[in-house]
Amino acid sequence: MHGTCGEKVGHVGDVEAEAARLADGTQLEGVRIRWLVSEKDGAPTFAMRVFELEPGAVIPEHRHPWEHEIYVLNGSVEVTIEDTRYRLESDMFVYIPPNARHGYRAGEDGARFICVIPHRPSVPEDWTPPCRGSKA
Repeated sequence: MHGTCGEKVGHVGDVEAEAARLADGTQLEGVRIRWLVSEKDGAPTFAMRVFELEPGAVIPEHRHPWEHEIYVLNGSVEVTIEDTRYRLESDMFVYIPPNARHGYRAGEDGARFICVIPHRPSVPEDWTPPCRGSKA
């Protein structure tokens, strides 16, 4: 529901889950996404999404010039950032810097997490995260 000030209030179950895709349009097997808040809703800066991964589902490693903030709702997910792996479970979070190579693999019970991203790049295309020697 949209309110008189432009606010949006709703339930995650009311937002249709769609197949998640890579930037090139390739559909990811076992990965669904719900766009809870986006530019379409009038949000000027950030989008909030919920990802739902079936057991063992993978989002392959990739990078882009914007950050992520992720909060795990339930299940578990292995997050790779550059050459480091983290196992996240319910109520854990991770910040992924812009342009850091990252990927995800759901645990045996799958995973469900909130992911917040900006609508536009956070850094210039050639910016490198501190783990690879920052140009900032």
